[in-house]
Amino acid sequence: MRPKAARSLTFKCKSCTKPVTVYLQKVSACSHIQPYLGVCSCGMPYRHATGQQDAVNGFVLSLDGNWRHRH
Repeated sequence: MRPKAARSLTFKCKSCTKPVTVYLQKVSACSHIQPYLGVCSCGMPYRHATGQQDAVNGFVLSLDGNWRHRH
């Protein structure tokens, strides 16, 4: 049994080094990826994900909010 994903995580912003909190996004029944999104107080968007490496890379590198995981 897989552990439950945290609902939020905090990282250091790559732009201004302030803390930025990312929140777990709606997750389907798929366990390949658990995407997180957040916006720093400086306005810089921040993406993070855990799971299958190719799905994670696709999500983190996507530039719009329309990314979807497909099988």
